[in-house]
Amino acid sequence: MERTIGVLAVQGAFERHAQALTELGHGVRYVRALADLEGLGGLVLPGGESTVQLEMIGRLGLEPKLGELFASGAPVLATCAGLILLGKRVSSPAQRSFGVLDIDIERNAWGRQLDSFEAESDAPLPGDERPLPLVFIRAPRIVRVGPRVKVLAAYRGEPVLVREGNVTGATFHPELTGDLRLHAHVFGRAQRGA
Repeated sequence: MERTIGVLAVQGAFERHAQALTELGHGVRYVRALADLEGLGGLVLPGGESTVQLEMIGRLGLEPKLGELFASGAPVLATCAGLILLGKRVSSPAQRSFGVLDIDIERNAWGRQLDSFEAESDAPLPGDERPLPLVFIRAPRIVRVGPRVKVLAAYRGEPVLVREGNVTGATFHPELTGDLRLHAHVFGRAQRGA
């Protein structure tokens, strides 16, 4: 079934997420105002600069409606900076976050821009056959995982993809790999004409 998935588009790498969702057959709406959050079937919080995104969310008054969407059960995918926004505690440096995922995050912990790298997950997603391609760009590290959080993928034994309820968070950039499996895992593939 086709549904409209929102992509937070106040700053950061949102266009490639929109492209991945479109390739899966979903409608896409860029979220830049309160009205953009109405009637969405899911949401992507992209990478970028988490402090700037947090400031823009506040300035645009999006936080209460985002909270409603997180609590609604609609699927949410948060990548890199988006994951930082959803963690319970953020360090290096500390910043406010929404506390949606019971994880602690250390910002830029995989290194600076020059330390960006590509790798593969230690194992495939459940039910899949191939490891996920991983692109790390100034990526955060998950330094604590709460008891209700499921680790879906790891790199060198460290969690890089987690899920709690309807919210999935990645420390890496799946939208930059050309591999649609993670977006499909979270949002499904649209069945047109069904």
